[in-house]
Amino acid sequence: MRDMLRKIIVAIIEWEAVLVLKKYKPKIIAITGSVGKTSSKDAIYAVMSTAFFVRKSEKSFNSDIGVPLTILGCSNAWNNPFLWVKNIIEGLLLIALKNHYPKWLVLEVGADRPDDIKNMCRWLTPDIVVMTAIPDVPVHVEFFSSPEEVVEEKECLIRALKAEGTLILNHDDLKVRGFAQKYSHPTLTFGFEDGARFLASHDTYDVGKRHTSFRIDSNGSSVPVVVKDVLGRQHIYPVLAAFAVGASQGLDMASMAGAFENYETPPGRMKILDGVRKSIIIDDSYNSSPAALTEALLVLKGITPSGTGRKYAVLGDMMELGTYSIEEHRKAGTRAAESADRLVTVGIRARDIQKEAVRAGLDKRYAFHFEDSRKAAEKVRDMLDKGDIVLVKGSQSMRMEYIIKEALANPKDAKKLLVRQDREWLRR
Repeated sequence: MRDMLRKIIVAIIEWEAVLVLKKYKPKIIAITGSVGKTSSKDAIYAVMSTAFFVRKSEKSFNSDIGVPLTILGCSNAWNNPFLWVKNIIEGLLLIALKNHYPKWLVLEVGADRPDDIKNMCRWLTPDIVVMTAIPDVPVHVEFFSSPEEVVEEKECLIRALKAEGTLILNHDDLKVRGFAQKYSHPTLTFGFEDGARFLASHDTYDVGKRHTSFRIDSNGSSVPVVVKDVLGRQHIYPVLAAFAVGASQGLDMASMAGAFENYETPPGRMKILDGVRKSIIIDDSYNSSPAALTEALLVLKGITPSGTGRKYAVLGDMMELGTYSIEEHRKAGTRAAESADRLVTVGIRARDIQKEAVRAGLDKRYAFHFEDSRKAAEKVRDMLDKGDIVLVKGSQSMRMEYIIKEALANPKDAKKLLVRQDREWLRR
């Protein structure tokens, strides 16, 4: 019954979204890939909103429900039938009456299952497509026959791109870079490797100053960029993508750099937070995948704590990896041993992280395992001391934000600082 109601709601709001697009004719920036979609969406919005009337997807609304809701300007009603009726009525009013509608839409487009993007592209025709990255073991690969099928699903969005549309590609990802030769659209690339049109360099990650800084070079111009309260290249690639999108619409480098002076990144993505007893939390709790975890651990490895501080990795299960699960969790254990002095793992799958970390040389006295995040939270809080740095990361269903809330210097700030703090999530 619930599945049938969901299908009916999706059909209605999709129909309304199609009519809204036909009526108002906004230009569409569609972002896909297996990592970095939400951060790229937010960075692109920050740049484009300096010059245009823009709307972006809320949070990570990238599904067959999330994309139409963004087009309609409505919020997710979750399981509330009255709010869904309200959303449908608002969609009808948007169609029937004249409204001041955005000129640009920045849409995050994801794929949890085969044909998710393919079906959406029956009615969605973007003006700009941004492809972030597709690692060798992508998120949600469990539900596809192979990693190659994931790539093909993401590629559906490029096929839907308007003939005169612009393609923005991550130059450092060989699979993504290959689309430049496959399609004839005007193409802009970004990355750290030579040959990228928007080239990043001199990246530094400063825990004390609480920021990531770097330079962007393009066509003889060079600007410094600082992104506050976060660490890692995970926040540089989205800025590069945003520069490419902005440049395609005639924005200059200096003004785009200025868009990040007061930019706030989304929660749960390598955010620097104050922990108990003057410790520092690196909150990467939104989700996890092998590629994203590798990047996070590399950042932790490169950080030197102050005084007698130690480095902690608190890592939960990586979900939906299918046959790759055991191998990827073991690899994570080896990387964790290279990056951290202490390790806390959470979940059945993450036990392989703990075991492999000990095999790789981590002192077993400092490798702890818990079945769920609520049980781990108290242990983590009690272990932290002045100068300690703790990285917290795991898949959504592991609810690693419970651990961070317990370890915050001021837990009352959780609602504004952490992921999954709305009422629906807190009830789960």
